[in-house]
Amino acid sequence: MKCPFCNYDDTKVVDSRPVEGGFATRRRRECEKCHKRFTTFEKIEDTLLVVVKKDGRKESFDRNKIINGIMKSCEKTKVTYDDIVKIADDIERGLNNTMEKEIDSKLIGALIMDRLREIDQVAYVRFASVYHKFTDVDTFVQEINKLLEAENTGKKKHEKYIIESEDQPDNDKAGKED
Repeated sequence: MKCPFCNYDDTKVVDSRPVEGGFATRRRRECEKCHKRFTTFEKIEDTLLVVVKKDGRKESFDRNKIINGIMKSCEKTKVTYDDIVKIADDIERGLNNTMEKEIDSKLIGALIMDRLREIDQVAYVRFASVYHKFTDVDTFVQEINKLLEAENTGKKKHEKYIIESEDQPDNDKAGKED
């Protein structure tokens, strides 16, 4: 692999370890010429997923859109960036495992809401308000009532599409420093 600093062709791996629950490998490399270090990631190439939008348009699946959407709804909550990345990874892995080439955007939104409902109710309501385009207070109240009902019944609609990583976000630990 070429050095990103001096473009020299020869680098050596100094450290290698599994990440993302063993689904990827993080490697620390050192350039043989300039001796600077950098990090690379090796990941299994997933099949290309196409997202079918509400208006029928199709676009390539982009996990960064999931991460960015969740981050906006999780601002000023106990949800950490690592929790958000795990949610995106779990959803992406689950969708790839369906072997479907085209995924409805409504399913992706529902999967995100299912996971947010589990880890932070405020983030869930924020995400739902944008996703469902709430226009008034009554709609918020209806969604909060659904949230409370689902909490009482333990309802999880889309769990067959989610493959959880081994190091699932823990509500008690989220946002606390070690």
